[in-house]
Parts: sequence; structure tokens; C-alpha cells
Amino acid sequence: MLDESLLDSPEGLADADRRGLLRGAAEAGARVRTAVRHAAEAGVAGLEPDGRPRAVLIAGPGAAATHTADLLGTLAGPGSPVIRLAPTGVAPAAGALRWEIPGWAGSVDLLLIATPDGSEPSLSLLAEQAYRRGCSVVAVAPADTPLAEAIAAAHGMFVPMATAPYDQEEPLAASSPGVFWALFTPLLALLDRIGLLSAAPDHLEKVADRLDHIAERCGPAIAAYSNPAKTLAAELADALPVVWTEGPATGPAGRRFAAALAELAGRPALVAELPEALAAHSTLLAGPLAASADPDDFFRDRVEEPPAMHARVVLLRDRPIGGLTAAPAARDLALSHDTPISELEPEEGDELETLAELIAVTDFAAVYLALASRA
Repeated sequence: MLDESLLDSPEGLADADRRGLLRGAAEAGARVRTAVRHAAEAGVAGLEPDGRPRAVLIAGPGAAATHTADLLGTLAGPGSPVIRLAPTGVAPAAGALRWEIPGWAGSVDLLLIATPDGSEPSLSLLAEQAYRRGCSVVAVAPADTPLAEAIAAAHGMFVPMATAPYDQEEPLAASSPGVFWALFTPLLALLDRIGLLSAAPDHLEKVADRLDHIAERCGPAIAAYSNPAKTLAAELADALPVVWTEGPATGPAGRRFAAALAELAGRPALVAELPEALAAHSTLLAGPLAASADPDDFFRDRVEEPPAMHARVVLLRDRPIGGLTAAPAARDLALSHDTPISELEPEEGDELETLAELIAVTDFAAVYLALASRA
């Protein structure tokens, strides 16, 4: 059950936020600026690339690396494939995870390593293996870690991760907003420099400004009735989120939201992109999860029972190209099954700005749901 009174108690939220999740969300803009500075100091701005890489490989543990690869691949487009190297192993521990570089990788490819830990032995071995193959290697990780030494030995580029003092107080959640922006931003700057996407320093400054703006709108001091993130968290209190996305880069934002709901708030969620989502989830909305569905025994006593979980559509959409949109059909399908729908649409801006807004609002919502559910 969600304690909605806690949503309007900044002090209560601060007490419940033992992992610094709200601070990470509120400081996302500052993390972007610090990460841009770290990337420049590491030499990203001075790179003189000799053409585009054939493929970009990304390795790293947890949701942060997964989301980074997903977003970079979407933003870069098909020009140079962005491929995540999934780990193997018997446990999600630094010493148990294993990464292998593909047999076809060589001197025309680029390996990116993104980790909030830096102590994974296999990532250090991966950097050495990539160096022997002739791959260029760039890593973003905390400073003074074994990975930093391995990157230096592999003649690669190491960018210190933008961290905060409280990052060391508790284990970092992979879906934490602070972790995500600290890893994602330097790689944006790098891929801009080598011509795979557009993320110049002035664009990243606009992203930081947009994140600051969302922090002002969605911060803990803003009441729920005028706070879109708190409103969304309250709407999802007893619901199964069915996240539908529309727009060139909203798919990764939706997948990140679903992952954050699972990791931070312990809530399952489904995600799909429009218009295919309408066919994929139409039977689900017509079944027992529909808001109009009624338990089989109408007369049993429900006073002591928790409310039944029903689906709620969350529509994340950017402005469609050419004005074509499946949003009206999505609303019609949801409402025809008495399924409520929440919609988020960013303010105008370039692709990175609008993407940052969707990620920031849904990050705040996942954090509020996590904190108010566990109070």
C-alpha cells in the first residue's frame, strides 16, 4: 500500500531515502555538468577520430549499462551498431561476472566500459583482450579502481565517474538516476566527438538545464497536486503499469522506467512501443487485469482485503514525425476496457532534451513509489 501522506512530507521522504535516490534524481543536472567536465579533462574534446567505428561494444554490470547501451544505440541510429555485451556468471557479484569480446571484433571497433564499481576482474581482462585485438577502449568508472589501472595498461581512455560523497554510504542501485547520468553523459560526449550522434557541449548544457527544471517541478517540496512525478506514483499505487511509448527515442525511456519500477519499487511493469503495443496488450486489457474486471465471488467480504491490482496505461510520447500518431487509438483501446491512462509529453526541445525530461520525470515517479510504499 502507498502512504500518500508521505508524498507531501519532505522530511518523511528524506528519512525514508536511505539510498540517496531522491538526491540522485534532484542532482541529475549537476551530475551531467560534472561528467562533461570529467570527459573534457580526460581528453574527449581533443580526440581526432580517423573515421567512424564499424561497431560500438558496451560492457558493464546492471541496469545502468543496459540503459546506456539502449539509449546510445537509439540515438546513434543504424550507422554504427551499438551492441551490449551481456555478462555471464553464477551471481551478479563483481568477481562472478564474465564478459567476452566477440570473435569478429578488431581494430575498426570501439569498446566502451561503463560501471559504477570498477573492481570487476573480468572487465579488466576484457580491456586487455580488446587491446590485443586492436580495439580502441574507453571506460567510465570510479577513479582509483583496478579498472582504471587496466585501461591505462591497455592504452585506452579512462573517464572518472561523476560521484557524490553519499554514493559511498550505501551500495549503489543500478537504476539510480545519479548512477545513470554519471555513466551515460561521458559516453554521449565521446560519441558526439567521433560523429555517431549529436551531443555537443552546448546540447549537454541544455540537457542539464532541463534536468534542473524537472527537479524543480518534481522535487519533494512540491505538493502532489502540482507535481507530475508524485501524481504518477499515486496513480500507480495499486496498478500494474502498462507502459506504452511513442516517438523515436521514447522506447528506451519506457524500458528504463519499467526497470526502475522493478529494482527500486519492487513493482512489475510491461512495456511496448506504439503502434505494436495495441495488438500486443489488447487481450491483457480485456482480461482479469482490466479495471472493469470483477472477482468471481461478488458477495465475499472485501473489507480486510487489499484492492485488486488492475492495469493502468502510462503513455510516454514525444511529438510524432509528420503528425502521425497512434495516441488516439491507444486512448480508445484503454478507455474501451475501462483502463485508466496517464500521459507524459515533454516540452519542446531537441531530442536529447525531451528524452532527458521523460527519463527524469519517470525516475522521480519510481523513487516516490519506492519510498512511499516502504514507509
